[in-house]
Amino acid sequence: MIKYLDLKAINAPYEHAADEVLRSGWYLKGDWTRRFEEAYADYIGTRHAVGCGNGLDALRLILRAYIELGVMQEGDEVIVPANTYIASILAITDCRLRPVLVEPLLTTMQIDDTLVEQAITPRTRAIMIVHLYGRCAYTDRVGDICRRHNLKLIEDNAQAHGCLCDAVSTHSFGDSESQYRRTGSLGHAAAHSFYPGKNLGAFGDAGAVTTDDDELADVVRALGNYGSHEKYVHDLQGLNSRIDELQAAILLAKLPRLDADNQCRRDIAALYINKVKNPFISIPQQYCQHAAAASNVYHIFPVLCVRRDELQRFLAAGGVETQIHYPLPPHRQRCYREWDTLKLPVTEQISAQELSIPCHQALSDDDVARIIDLLNAFR
Repeated sequence: MIKYLDLKAINAPYEHAADEVLRSGWYLKGDWTRRFEEAYADYIGTRHAVGCGNGLDALRLILRAYIELGVMQEGDEVIVPANTYIASILAITDCRLRPVLVEPLLTTMQIDDTLVEQAITPRTRAIMIVHLYGRCAYTDRVGDICRRHNLKLIEDNAQAHGCLCDAVSTHSFGDSESQYRRTGSLGHAAAHSFYPGKNLGAFGDAGAVTTDDDELADVVRALGNYGSHEKYVHDLQGLNSRIDELQAAILLAKLPRLDADNQCRRDIAALYINKVKNPFISIPQQYCQHAAAASNVYHIFPVLCVRRDELQRFLAAGGVETQIHYPLPPHRQRCYREWDTLKLPVTEQISAQELSIPCHQALSDDDVARIIDLLNAFR
């Protein structure tokens, strides 16, 4: 069986980092955390990286910090793509803010920037873009809208570690003057997940917030540490959301390999794009046009098929494991039953047709060739 993601093979070279932490006898708020935060901020291109418990918490902490700073208040609106993992939306509602769902483009499967401005109301305070599947979702149109309407731009970078954007020379919000910028440095703040299955994955849950905003970073760090800047002194009603030394050490060991691993994913994606020729299977148009671009790190390689479930069974019978991202969109989840009447046809088409095929650095050439042959054989 070709696994969708072989974490055992991917993580084996980094087990030594866990051993070092165990031998150190120090497991929280130590040197490994400091070193990883500094290295990750430098890699992303921001002044700050604040470790936290997971990617959902990273989003929650950004929004909570903006509320504490008076930028937002309960009932304010955040524009967010309708096609996303539910964590993007859970973070908004958990902070008693209102998500405003905007459809994606089928060609990119990212938020349709031509629909964003019409979703703005007097209560809109931010746009959250999600670099879904590993592809950069930022556009100059989104940046311009944020500037003209004085909105915060928040990045959900949970799936796009190391992704580059080359369209940010005039409209991004970070301090760097470089034309080529990494996702996570394009907006006012960004959330990152290091869930084990991510391109940069820990051995458990972990996350981070990156930003150039000194005040925001200070509030985020305090909120994730029980609302405390000083031990036993609590200025804010915070929570416990801190990266531990074990995860920080593993991520620090993996970080130097991230760009090479992402390039391996691009190479495999290019083979899929160039060699999968089946009228029953389609690959999003923008993926085909920019197969080798650094603006996609292929955390997920999506294909679309009207008979998606049949295709998944066919591949499983041929020894290939796949996943669906995501079979039920947020507006059809029971926890958001108030959205039952929403009609979001593009999002619903993606959820009905999307299938994720293996695309990672542990695949052999033979594995990739076998997957291509099976995809072409489906009828």
